[in-house]
Amino acid sequence: MGIKSFQGPMVPQPNEKISLRVCDYMTRKLITFKPEESVETVIMALLKHKISGAPVVNNNNELVGIISEGDCIKYISEKRYHNLPSNNSIGDHMVKNVETIDGNMNIFDAANKFLAEKRRRFPIVENGKLAGQISQKDILKATLKFKANDWK
Repeated sequence: MGIKSFQGPMVPQPNEKISLRVCDYMTRKLITFKPEESVETVIMALLKHKISGAPVVNNNNELVGIISEGDCIKYISEKRYHNLPSNNSIGDHMVKNVETIDGNMNIFDAANKFLAEKRRRFPIVENGKLAGQISQKDILKATLKFKANDWK
């Protein structure tokens, strides 16, 4: 008996080029804060926008820090709980030495950096200005664009 379900010769499908650069998956429209804003303002914004942290920029859109839920909780725990007077501007409570990554970095290298540094987000700075931010969730979204055979 012969072949019943012959579909013809296999024709190679053109490979669609999928970008691997961080800049193609980063968030460009960011919620940002100024160093003089209050911790309470940050808490309200984090809750309203359902985010866990955001960059802090000066008037020239230069990255000067990053503020997170953890930084706000630390403020509440150390100052408010013990009823100590303090400056409640985020400039005093944000992380100032912020690690950034290059927008041209490969997303798999960025994923490894997330694991190594135990961070939830990395800002991207271009020409001294905040250009965007990549989060762990952005990396996960990027990987969905790959087909199963691309993971070999």
